[in-house]
Formats: sequence, structure tokens, C-alpha cells
Amino acid sequence: MEEEVNYASVVFKANKASSPKAKSEEETVYDEVKVQENKTNQTADTPGVLPAGKSSGSCHHVQVVAWCLGILCVILLSAVIALCVYCNLTRDKGILESRNTNLTTENLQLKTEKSDLERRIENMTRERNELNLTRAQWSLDAYCPKKGNSQERQCGPCQEGWIHSPSLSSCYAIVDPDSSGQRTWEEAREDCRGKNSDLVIIGSLEEQKFIYEHSWGSTSETNGYWIGLRNASGSWKWVDGSNLTEEYWIKPPSANAHCAISLQKTLEKPKGWKAVDCTERNRWICEMNALSV
Repeated sequence: MEEEVNYASVVFKANKASSPKAKSEEETVYDEVKVQENKTNQTADTPGVLPAGKSSGSCHHVQVVAWCLGILCVILLSAVIALCVYCNLTRDKGILESRNTNLTTENLQLKTEKSDLERRIENMTRERNELNLTRAQWSLDAYCPKKGNSQERQCGPCQEGWIHSPSLSSCYAIVDPDSSGQRTWEEAREDCRGKNSDLVIIGSLEEQKFIYEHSWGSTSETNGYWIGLRNASGSWKWVDGSNLTEEYWIKPPSANAHCAISLQKTLEKPKGWKAVDCTERNRWICEMNALSV
């Protein structure tokens, strides 16, 4: 703000009588000074206008207040940031503690599961040893039965009750139950598997003759003995997966018959096989390898 410069005219009066013209000029000069003095006083007394000294002091107070408010804002911002950091640290600490608790619980569970697994392995090992002993005893009794009241054992290449073919190195079980005990092809095969064997595989004419001569029971063409021959996906295969090479059919198999039975000799028909429905119930023949004695 530029300071206003006022000019005043001063007239020194002489101690002598002045002429009317001079008196008039003196009064004019006086009136001019009076007006300028009133304007100066009015400016000084006008509301809302501060003198230069007062305006400078007021600005200083405003600057001090502004600095204080700025410092207060900085303090509040720092407090907010510190509070946010504290909250985040507290949250992260809680998450870490929760994870630590979960890991501790999982570790205990793993230890428990490990103990259970070790106990199961120990039990399975003991049961397997007992089973091996039982099987060994069973095999001993099956292949080396005691004769009469004697404690001596006489061993053979086949289990007791099985038929041995020295030339074929096989043992055969002719299972010949009555009609109530007869089974489907699948059921008969499961029975053979339970005996550590499978349905018989006839791979030569010699074996076909052997099976024919040692099978007995019904001589009807509707009943026979299940053998390990089945139609799978349009081709006849043995239970070991080999293809049928030598055939002994009485008549060609029909489209709806997928399992084979071996028939006995009749007066009208020669020995051979017949294809029937696999769900029919018949007798069956099991085969297993003979032991070398």
C-alpha cells in the first residue's frame, strides 16, 4: 500500500495591517489547510481502516496462527499414520498367531496320524506273518496230508482232492454239486480263484480228452461243466487272454451264447463244447499248475 503524501501551505502573518486583498488570500490559505487536516483526520478515524503500524501487527498474528494450525495438522496426520500402522501391525500379529496355532494343531494331528499309521503297519505286518504261517500250514496239509493215524506225511503235486495230469503238469478240480449248488460262469470263476486257480484252459486235444474222461455227472446236452472260454468283444478268448486256436464245438456258437461248457459223451453226439448263456447255472472245472515233487 502506498502512503498518501499531503501538502500544507503555511502563511506567516506580519504584525501590520493587511489590505483586504491580502486578508482574503490568508483566509483562503487557512481554509485549504483546514480541509486537508479534516481529510487526514477522517482517514485516520474511518472504521475498518487500520494505521500502518496496526496492520503490520495484525499480519504477524495471522502468520503465527497459520503456523500453529499447520503444526497441528502435521501432528494429527502423524497420529493418524501411527494409528494405522499400529492397527496393521496388530492385525498382522493376530494373523501370524492364528497361523501359528493352526500349524501347531496340524503338527499334532500329523503326529497322531503318524502314530496310527505306524500302529497299523505293525498290525498288518503281524497279520501278514500270521497269514503266511496259516498259508504255509494249509499248503502243508493240502499237499502233504497225514495218512491215517500216522504222523507221517505223504506229499503230492496236487492238493488233496485234485486230479493230476503228469503229461500236462496241471491239477484239476472237477466241481460237481447238485442243482442247488450250481453257479453262473462268473460265480464259477470266482470259486476257482478262491482256490488259487482259474477255470480250465484246454489247449490241446490231449487235454480235451483228459477233461472229457474225468468229468462225470449229467449226460444231458443242457448241462455240462463251465470252462474258461468266453466270447469277449466278438471273439472267443480264454481266461488268460489268449485266443482260441483249437476248437471242439459240437455245433457253431449262436449269437446270444457267450460262454462255453464241456459236455460228456452221449450216444447221439460226440464229445465237445457248447456255447450257452453265461447266466445259466452249471458245474465247473478249475485248473492250477502242479508242484514239482
